[in-house]
Amino acid sequence: MARRSDVQQDPRIAGDPEPYPPEGFDRLAAPHGTAPRRRGWSGGGGRWLVWAGRAILWALIIVIVVNGVRALFERSMQDTGTGTAPAGTATSAFPTTRAAAFADQFAAVYLNYDAANPQQRAERLKAFLPEGADAQFGWNGYGRMSAGAFQYAGIDVIDDHNARVSVSYQSGDSRGLLSVPVYYDGGRFVVSAQPALLPDPGPAGLPQLPDPDSDSATEAELRPTLEGFFKAYAAGNQADLQRYVANGVTIEGFNGRFTFAELKKVSVPPGGADSRKVTAVVVWAVASGDGTAPSPSQDPAGEPGGLEQAYELTVEKQGGKWFVKDIQGANRSVG
Repeated sequence: MARRSDVQQDPRIAGDPEPYPPEGFDRLAAPHGTAPRRRGWSGGGGRWLVWAGRAILWALIIVIVVNGVRALFERSMQDTGTGTAPAGTATSAFPTTRAAAFADQFAAVYLNYDAANPQQRAERLKAFLPEGADAQFGWNGYGRMSAGAFQYAGIDVIDDHNARVSVSYQSGDSRGLLSVPVYYDGGRFVVSAQPALLPDPGPAGLPQLPDPDSDSATEAELRPTLEGFFKAYAAGNQADLQRYVANGVTIEGFNGRFTFAELKKVSVPPGGADSRKVTAVVVWAVASGDGTAPSPSQDPAGEPGGLEQAYELTVEKQGGKWFVKDIQGANRSVG
């Protein structure tokens, strides 16, 4: 009977490293009757790093996309002129403020002329006109015009050197606009072409408001208090004013620059609260410039003028009496 060889046959090539742990180690080490323990995946502990990296990457992509879209939107707003800045100022280096001042000064000279002294206008225009321009810049030398109340009204910037400035003015009983083309270079301006007179759009149409409801009983109760207050308000005497002003409140007066003439109207909205917002129409007497008090037979221009003014007052009732807490200009609800 042949003997079995004691040498264990191993299919591995001689010299291969031994596996670690040795094959069958887990099976042999497990207690009898229990399942062998499986080894976990060695890379599982770093999986959260992978997800964190992906989250950061996506956040960067979103930021880049949002910034790109916003930049395109802002550029399109500038190109279409729908931004909040005046036309031309967002993308142009044109100095709009200085151009407005230049155009205002030019309009004050251009729109005032007198055939009795044409040379004076020509001399003043030199500071605004290009070399070789007509000395009167289109005026034929006849007639007379007087304009004032010049005010910058707007600007249309064409490019870094050219713009049209609108200047409002008043001449007699009418208002108008003067469009002034200007050229800018090297810190200096010049009127680049003939200006253009344009009509003013006129006043806006104001809708009518219904007459507000009023508390006639409180109006009658407040009238003596408000008359005394406005007399003291005109004089500006703090001792007198404190008789009509709420505790802890200080109101400055006119210090005699105006004189109280009449409390023409008091309007109190309905409601029984001890704090009310009321409106009052007051007539101030405004002394003539020379400060004299002429007799009725003299020129009416020397008589004190009367100006109606509308005020909104906050009044409070304290100890059964009304006191003024605040005074300011009224809104258009005053009838």
